[in-house]
Amino acid sequence: MRASARNRAGVALRARRNWEQLGKFCAVGAVGYVVNLGVYAGLLHVGLHYLVAATGSFLVAVSSNYLLNRLWTFRDRRAGIAAQGMRFFAVSLASLGANLLVLHVLITLGLGKLVGQAVAIVLVTPLNFVGNKLWSFRRRTEPDTV
Repeated sequence: MRASARNRAGVALRARRNWEQLGKFCAVGAVGYVVNLGVYAGLLHVGLHYLVAATGSFLVAVSSNYLLNRLWTFRDRRAGIAAQGMRFFAVSLASLGANLLVLHVLITLGLGKLVGQAVAIVLVTPLNFVGNKLWSFRRRTEPDTV
C-alpha cells in the first residue's frame, strides 16, 4: 500500500539529504541570483525595457544554474544532458513566467526595478526548486522520500 501524501511529505521533510540538496540548490541559486541581478542591471543601464532585461538576465543565469545543479546539487541524478536540460529549461521558463508576473506587479505597485527583480526571484525560488527536484532531476524510480 502506498503511503499517503501527508506521510510522504513528512518523511521527505525529515530526510537529511533533502535538506542538504536544498542547501546546495540555494547556494547555486545565490550564484544565479548575483549573475541575474548583475546582467539585469547592465541591461537596464543600456536602456532595455525591464521585462526584456529580465528575460535576458534569466537566459544567462539559467545556463549557469543548470550546469552547477547538474554537476553538484543533483549529481547523483544525472540523465542525458539534452533531455534533462530541456526539462530544466521548461521548469525555468515556468519560473520565468511567474517571475515576470511578480516583477510587473511589484513595479506597478511602486517598487524599484532592481529591488522588484530581487524580490521576485526570491518569491519564485520554491517553485523552481520543486519543479527541478521532482521533474528535471528526478530519479528514474523515485524512492519514498521526495
